[in-house]
Parts: sequence; C-alpha cells; structure tokens
Amino acid sequence: MRTWRPVMVRGLLLGLLLGLLLGGAGVLAHDADQPNRHVDRYEHYRGTETCLECHEAEALTFFDSQHYQWRGGTPDLVNTQEMETLGKLSMVNDFCTNPGGSQWIGRVLNEEGKTLAKGCSGCHAGLGKLPGKEPTREQLQNIDCLMCHASGYRRDLYQAENGDWEWRPILYENQEGLDIVSKRVTLPDRAICLRCHASSGGGPNFKRGDIEYALKDPDFEHDVHMSSKSEGGQDMWCIDCHTDDEHTHRVIGRGVDMAATDSPDKDIDCAGTCHQNHSHPDPQIDKHARLTCPTCHIPEFARDDPTDMLRDWSQVTYNEEKGKYVYYQELEYDVEPVYAWFNGSSFAQVPGRPVQRNAEGKITMILPEGDRDDPTAKIAPFKLHRGKLPVLTEKQWIAPIATEELYHHGDTDKAVRDGVRQLYGLEDVEFTWEDTIRYMGIYHAIPPAEEVLQCVDCHSAGGRMDWDALGYETDPYPVAPEVAAQ
Repeated sequence: MRTWRPVMVRGLLLGLLLGLLLGGAGVLAHDADQPNRHVDRYEHYRGTETCLECHEAEALTFFDSQHYQWRGGTPDLVNTQEMETLGKLSMVNDFCTNPGGSQWIGRVLNEEGKTLAKGCSGCHAGLGKLPGKEPTREQLQNIDCLMCHASGYRRDLYQAENGDWEWRPILYENQEGLDIVSKRVTLPDRAICLRCHASSGGGPNFKRGDIEYALKDPDFEHDVHMSSKSEGGQDMWCIDCHTDDEHTHRVIGRGVDMAATDSPDKDIDCAGTCHQNHSHPDPQIDKHARLTCPTCHIPEFARDDPTDMLRDWSQVTYNEEKGKYVYYQELEYDVEPVYAWFNGSSFAQVPGRPVQRNAEGKITMILPEGDRDDPTAKIAPFKLHRGKLPVLTEKQWIAPIATEELYHHGDTDKAVRDGVRQLYGLEDVEFTWEDTIRYMGIYHAIPPAEEVLQCVDCHSAGGRMDWDALGYETDPYPVAPEVAAQ
C-alpha cells in the first residue's frame, strides 16, 4: 500500500471555483471543443479504483488540496500562525455553522418519512468519509474524481451493509450506464463547478451572492466573460482564472472570507493577467489606482437569484411546505455592495478563542484587513452578511449548531448543545445569542461596460461610498452639484 505524508494543506474555497472576472485576450485554460474522453481507456468503471490505476499521483495531490481537506494553512489570516490548520471543517460560520459532526453525512427524515437533509458532504469531492491526515489507500479510494471531471455525473446517498452512509453514483447498479458516464471525462466546466458553489449555504446563491446558476450559460448582460462568443462574450470557464497551479490541484484565488489558501504565492489579477495595457476612455479614471476592478465593474450582485443577507439561528419556525423547521432568513435581490479597504489579508474568528466584537458589539466573523494608510490596500466591494449565533457564556467561544438535527426537531437548545459537544467535547454549557457580521468579497458576474459605476455614483451627496468609514474627512473628489444633477 502506497502512502505518503502530505505537505501542509494550503486551501481555498469551498465557496469558490468560479472565474474571478478576467477575460479578453488571455489564453484559456480549457478546450471546450475537445474534452478528454476515456472511451478507450478501460472497459468497466469500478469506482475510484479505476481512476487510481492511471492517476494515483493526481489523487495524492488532490488529497492534500483544499477541495478535499476543507482546511489548510492560513498565511493570509492575521490572527493565526502560518502553519495553523484551519478551514471549513474546523471553523464556525454563520451559514451551516460547521459541516462536521452530525452535519457531515446521513439521512434526516421528518415524521412523514420525507428526507430533510443528507449532510454537507454532498458537496465534498469524496464518497462520504471525513478527510484524513494521511493518504491511506482507504482515503484515496474515498476521492470521487467524477464529481469534478465527469459531465452529467450524479450521485445519491445510500446505506452500506454495515450501516454507514456513503455517496454512490445513481447508476451504480447499471454498469452500462455508469461506464458511459464515467468515460465522459473533461476538465471542470462551469456546470460542474456551479453544482456545488452556486448552491452553497443551503440554496441557489444563498451564500456567495455573486455565484449564480445563471453563470452556467449567462447572457452577455449578466456576465461579459462567461457568456458565449456569439453574444460578444469570451465563453470563459471558472478554471480559466482559478487555474490548477502546476497540475497540483492547488486552485489559485482566495476570497476575503476564506481561512485557508491553496496557492499563497499566486493570485488572480485582472490587470496583470488579461488586461495588462488597459486604459479607460477618461484618463481621470486611470488615477483610481487604489480601487479593485470589481469596485466599479460590479454595481450590484444577486441579479438573478436572491442572496442570504441575514440568517438568525435563534429564530426557528416550522415550515409546513418544506415539512421541517427553518431558520429566520432575509433574502435580497440587486444588492449594492459595501466598500472597505482590503490588502489581501483577513481577520477570522477562530473557534476555541474568545470572540472579537466591533464598536457596535457585533462579533466579527471575517474582516478584511487594510486601511487608507496601508499602501498595499485597495477599496473593494463586499457582501456584508449578518447572522445570529450562540456564544458560550463562560469561555466566550463561538458555538456551532447541529443544524441537520434542528431541521427535524426544532429544539435550538438541544441543537446548540449537540453542536458544542461534537466540536468542543463540552457538556452542560450555557450560551447566549449574539449578532455577527461577515465580509464576503464580490468578484463574479461582470455586466457590460455601459453599466459600470459613474463618478456621481460615489462622488456626490448621498453616493454609495462611506468616506468616513474609509478614513476620509470628506469626499476626496467631490463632483460639482450641477454635474451631479445631470
């Protein structure tokens, strides 16, 4: 049995395999016309073992990636040690709170026998086992290569003879059909990426706000990069920007609210990658060197599907239509971003450490680092997500919730205590409910240039910039009232 000790995981995403706003003249990473089909490579697909016969080296690199581990090194967090391993599986968030424990895998039923939830592992590129620290044969066989590499692949939850739950292809009893689907191998296209990243947070576009199912085949008005060339777009795929760093399954790019980083030495840069010599029609605009491109080029997000702007886990009610208990949620369309300085680093609330609160008393789950005096910082657009989560009274630790269980029984006290037991191993805790905020970068769905923000959108009375919060005594470039009125 071949094993190795993996290098420190440097992770990014579960929320982010979509192309970060680059387009134009760049060389595309994919070849849409010539997918890599495996028609003649093998006779029958026998699960991941079939892939490992030729691709064990690739499986080893994937094992150590953020897409498998869901945690990794944190060089871009200012309040952690660089080699500290954190991420989706070890953090508490304001959406699912924590995907481990009872939330990982299993079938939650209501009294009528209707399936309410199957677990967060439904979007993990594995077959049901939690990712381990060592790439044993069992762990490598747990990798589900088809999740990211087979067009039309579908799977569902099944229970093994020993009672364990596992993800299997829905065609696992149909060898001929499974053989056909498994040989439909390609690089991850937009549809493949979106089936996890557009549905994260419990629903279409709930979490990220700028990653919608519409990006599978968007029109030019929705996104100039991913729309078809017949409409004037570039037909870009997610992987054209979020490239695989030297074929190691280390995906380039990091959102402000991601703890871990897959490729800390590389980043996505519009001007540096595809738009090197770009200049604006108005030379004055080129002087805005301390703005990121999305600041002006994404006036709103959640234009096709609404996004979750508030999730309050303290308010749980029974939904007759869904047949389960649900949290209080506020969904919004056409949301204007908030703007803040960002230098590429973030502060993240770490479980097992006392919570940090801002001047308003809200717990800062994720904050972008940087200010006006930081020469590396730029003004960037964000989704400001609000939540309400439990905090342990004595220790002041942020607490997770056994959310899958909560959908069934609606007992918030029990769900919090079960979540705390699963993550911290603590019993008989007391807790309070507190307000949280999370800054989430906005990068995707670039409309045509005609919809870009104009000077008066920011530099006029009532404009969208909060100059005081950005560190300015007043608007640095006020537009004359007569101009603003035009």
